[in-house]
Amino acid sequence: MLNKIVQIWKAKDLRRDIFFVLSLLVVFRAAAHIPIPGVDVMALRQFFSSNQIFGLLNLFSGGVMENFSIVMMGVAPYITSSIIFQLLGMIIPKMEEMQKDEMGRQKINMWTRWATVPLAALQAYGMITLLRKSSSGLIGSISGFDFFVMIITITAGTVFLMWLGELITEKKIGNGISLLIFAGIVTNLPKAIQQAFVTYDPSKLFMLIGFAVIALITIIGVVIITEGQRNIPVQYAKQIRGNRMYGGTSTHLPLRVNMAGVIPIIFAISVILFPPMIAQFFVNARTSWVAHAAEWTIRVFQGQLFYGILYFVLVFAFTFFYTEVVFHPTQIAENLQKQGGFIPGIRPGRHTSEYIANTTHKIIFIGALFLGVIAILPLIMRAFTGIQSLAIGGTSLLIVVSVVIETVKQIESQLTMREYEGM
Repeated sequence: MLNKIVQIWKAKDLRRDIFFVLSLLVVFRAAAHIPIPGVDVMALRQFFSSNQIFGLLNLFSGGVMENFSIVMMGVAPYITSSIIFQLLGMIIPKMEEMQKDEMGRQKINMWTRWATVPLAALQAYGMITLLRKSSSGLIGSISGFDFFVMIITITAGTVFLMWLGELITEKKIGNGISLLIFAGIVTNLPKAIQQAFVTYDPSKLFMLIGFAVIALITIIGVVIITEGQRNIPVQYAKQIRGNRMYGGTSTHLPLRVNMAGVIPIIFAISVILFPPMIAQFFVNARTSWVAHAAEWTIRVFQGQLFYGILYFVLVFAFTFFYTEVVFHPTQIAENLQKQGGFIPGIRPGRHTSEYIANTTHKIIFIGALFLGVIAILPLIMRAFTGIQSLAIGGTSLLIVVSVVIETVKQIESQLTMREYEGM
């Protein structure tokens, strides 16, 4: 590792890119501490820490929502927009063709940015209205003009973060959006450690050790699942062209255990957030049955058992769904057949496609099961310890470890490229 650090330091342009990315992350965290006036920030933090659903929403915003800062929506609208266009690519054949072409992908990226603006404004309106209607007095009485300025400011903050994320991605030191979420999660870690030391009690020693052991086991499990893959052997037939023989080589087709990453968790959170957020608007409705239905919805989703089961099922189902969206066994089988490749013992064409699909489903079952357990890990720990903490939650660790692995791989590829240039 020290050797890699020395190589990074000697590569002047790579070192400059890393410092540039770090400076942008500092700008992000500085913007996260600029609050919008008229909000009780301390009461808002208590609201997010006590509400598990909005706590997860705060997690995916990069930890900036609890401060009600100018970038309080984080990159959540951009992620939502990206998911929408990925689903449209599955439904609309023309858009599916565009995803295969470089120019088409650039157009889709441009549409994704445009769609982020109205989504950010809509989510900002919903969140401000929700906090105004809450019984905690998080937002006092504000005029219509102040309300409009808040929405414009929050929307501009989301666009600003989207721009920062793309600047980071251009440096090829990791995915910019993922690094912004990563920075928000990591900055909460020192605060959690400080609280642990301040509230330390000798009787909680074994509990703290247990938390540390569980966090370590979770990190190891995330690394194994993230890096795990099944290699399917592929043989290429020999071809004679003129006086030369081509092909005859053996390689493998890698099938990853977790092809979907954290996307299923994001999907599941979006679905779980929708009913209670809508219900919040109807708690004070004049019609009694509407108010009772809204209160019942909020109470049901606050229940640990119902919330945990629904969360697990949605993550499990969305893992299979998203894998079906991004992974196409039929297309892979066709490409292998065109290139003269085949899986030993399997006929080319339809049989190869069915074999790859069946193998993928068996592998993804393990990945989906793991993601589901990771998602509800904080609930399991709370059931046994009575302590709710997102700082060592499975979702947080999954994001942190995945981003670190991806960033390290990109930096190593940059070093490898420079070694080839030197040769």
